[in-house]
Amino acid sequence: MPRRITIMLDEDVEKKLRQKQADEIKKTAASISFSAVINQTLRKSSK
Repeated sequence: MPRRITIMLDEDVEKKLRQKQADEIKKTAASISFSAVINQTLRKSSK
């Protein structure tokens, strides 16, 4: 079950993640949450 947490992001990191979110929305024509983008990015980088 997902847990709600608070994190602080630097502006440049947020912009990159928001751009990644926008690109994914354009590519799939489906909605994707900012949390989902963060989770995907963290999963990829933690392997």
